[in-house]
Amino acid sequence: MTPDTRRLRRALLHLVLAVIAALYLSPLVYMLSTSFKTREAAGATEPRWIPDPLSLDAYRELLGSADSPIVTWFVNSLAAATGHAALVLVTAAPAAYALARLRFRGRNAIFATVVATLFVPPVVLLIPNFLIVNELAWVDSLPAVIVPAAAGAFGVFFLRQFFVTLPGELEEAAELDGCNRWQIFTTIALPLARPALVTLFLLSFLTNWNDFLWPIFVLLSPESLTLPSGLGNFQSANSIRYDLLMAGAVIASLPVIVLYLVAQRWVIEGISRSGLKG
Repeated sequence: MTPDTRRLRRALLHLVLAVIAALYLSPLVYMLSTSFKTREAAGATEPRWIPDPLSLDAYRELLGSADSPIVTWFVNSLAAATGHAALVLVTAAPAAYALARLRFRGRNAIFATVVATLFVPPVVLLIPNFLIVNELAWVDSLPAVIVPAAAGAFGVFFLRQFFVTLPGELEEAAELDGCNRWQIFTTIALPLARPALVTLFLLSFLTNWNDFLWPIFVLLSPESLTLPSGLGNFQSANSIRYDLLMAGAVIASLPVIVLYLVAQRWVIEGISRSGLKG
């Protein structure tokens, strides 16, 4: 293959990737553009990508509304998603390490059972989880949206795939130095698994942040709602206010986008080493 042919193929590949990226980004760009339009411009039948005139009325009205405390919803979502993601790491990491590195009878059967639970539809667990949360007196409180899904099978499966790839020589050397299994886990396995841990934290954060159905069941008062459930109620009351709806969507999207931009290096490494090996 000649150098000119390679350059042409590379240029065509970049062109195809640019077109795909534009297709994926266009809804986000239009959402951002609509959030800066006036009420009349946002509801116009002829779509325009550039807001004219540029207006902050949607954000002022949204953030200043007494009926829709979006700042409170935002804080609730941030606390719930962060707490949930941290709890997922606490529960999944020890279980994944045990299933990957320890030798004991029934290990494969336990792992197969854990993986099998991934095929259970989450909606089946709504009523059992609600009964448990109600017995614990967590209804209408943040623990109700933090704790129930924190011991899911995905985190165990994801981290187990990473721990399997760790070389056994590291553990053998640590044992010769007098380390017990807990010290090996905390001082060797966890630091090496940082990309997978960051990736799992981000995925768990995103899952909880976007959860709409479960918060509706367990969060009752307007002050306790998370952002997706609160914006759902807000949308039903303002179904024709596209400028307000897009402004709310922009606010809901910002933390996830910022978090991914900060952690993307670890996410790429974590997925490449956890999701494709086992």
